[in-house]
Amino acid sequence: MKHIEIIVPCYNEEACIRLLYDAVEKVFRENKDYRWSLLYVNDGSRDGTLAELKKLREAEPEHVEFISFARNFGKESAIYAGLENSRGDLVVLMDADLQHPPEMLPEMIKGIEEGFDCCGARRVSRKGEPILRSAFSRMFYGFINRVTDMELVQGGSDYRVMSRQMVNAMLQLSERERFTKGIMSWVGFETKWIPYENVKRAAGKSKWSFFGLVRYAANGFMAFATTPLRAVVWLGILIVAFSLAFAIWTVVDALRHPESIGSGYATIVILISFFSGVIITILGVIGEYMARIYVELKHRPIYIEKLNTIKQEKNEASES
Repeated sequence: MKHIEIIVPCYNEEACIRLLYDAVEKVFRENKDYRWSLLYVNDGSRDGTLAELKKLREAEPEHVEFISFARNFGKESAIYAGLENSRGDLVVLMDADLQHPPEMLPEMIKGIEEGFDCCGARRVSRKGEPILRSAFSRMFYGFINRVTDMELVQGGSDYRVMSRQMVNAMLQLSERERFTKGIMSWVGFETKWIPYENVKRAAGKSKWSFFGLVRYAANGFMAFATTPLRAVVWLGILIVAFSLAFAIWTVVDALRHPESIGSGYATIVILISFFSGVIITILGVIGEYMARIYVELKHRPIYIEKLNTIKQEKNEASES
């Protein structure tokens, strides 16, 4: 009997903890061919999420494990912690707010049994989302596919069922600045996509603001795109060509119209401002990459655990 392990990152999801468990339990109550468990990762929540996890763990020890961080490290770190501590034959990534319908799990698991390494849910409708957020999302997918080697499917979510082989491959990429969608694409493996309609949150409010999503998109772009660095080289070449052309034009114009030669003060100010802006932009791009190199060289842990029920069980078993 295969073990299906569901990893659920949580940040201030007190109202959804039990709701998600009940929804998943209902799915597997009707599909008894698998052994299943939920691994919640509490990402430094400030509400009663940890208390709810302890209560649920006490009531359902056979199906519930949880990891609790010392502080908020972000969803990407929570996903990595879940993958690193997972033990299932098949591993599922799922949000706690029930926007990833648990009812899709049997069909997604079937995709793995058909021979795929990964089966993901692709959102075909963004009904209920702000127009600006939807438009930005479409632009992001189109842009990042053009400037990187990744192939991100439009509407592809983090909601996936993955084989143990794929999970192990993802864990080999241990960079600190993580972008899970990009990592899933980079490691390869054959993916089957199942379409679904947008679903409203079961409770609570979204933790993702528009600017938070912009930062997330920028992080994904910087994590996998070397295009900006290459573009800087071409920009430098274009500037040199423009400067030479402008110098030639200035000399020719001065020879043809000597009477029009002035002090050139305005031209000097414009050119200095233009080139100063270009230099600052170039240094900013290079600085962004250097900052990421700096973060990676420090080798800080991706997350810090405060409580891990999986390790507690291992310690108790070894002591006994």
